Amino acid sequence: MSFTNLYYKRATGTPKACFVCYKPSNTVLATINTIDFLYTCDTHLTDPGFATLVNDGEDAKKPVMDADEIARVKREWEEQQKRKAEKEAAAKEKAKAEEAKDAKDTDGEAKPAKKTVTLPGTWTPPPAPTPTHQKYTLHRDMFSLRQSEHRRRRQTAQAKSLAPRLPGAPRGDLA
Repeated sequence: MSFTNLYYKRATGTPKACFVCYKPSNTVLATINTIDFLYTCDTHLTDPGFATLVNDGEDAKKPVMDADEIARVKREWEEQQKRKAEKEAAAKEKAKAEEAKDAKDTDGEAKPAKKTVTLPGTWTPPPAPTPTHQKYTLHRDMFSLRQSEHRRRRQTAQAKSLAPRLPGAPRGDLA
């Protein structure tokens, strides 16, 4: 069973020994379906002799929003909310004035009060972007080392499952 040379960088909760230097590390490189994984230090990920970052062009697709643009959008939204609140307040004042006028016109007749229903704001914040993990490819020597280790584990498990079915060695004398 083979796996591709495409690993995703993920963070873990408990540090384990780095594959290269054995220092505790919270960073793990894992294949898409976690057939193979290895803990590495962040410094080793910058080493081209160990792994290289795969750039799919996703960075070019992402809209780049700097702080000025975020502040501008925030200001526009606050102004929009302020205008909306002012309109609602003006509508309430107008409704109160009409009710008072109607009360004077009817000369004391009781009328059911008009209810003004204010809908909550329909604006919902955009969903948080799903975090994308950085993709790495291991150097060919490191990848062949991982494949041989994976193959060795598989062969060991296969030998252990096959051993009980093999006949035992003879125990008697050869005379």
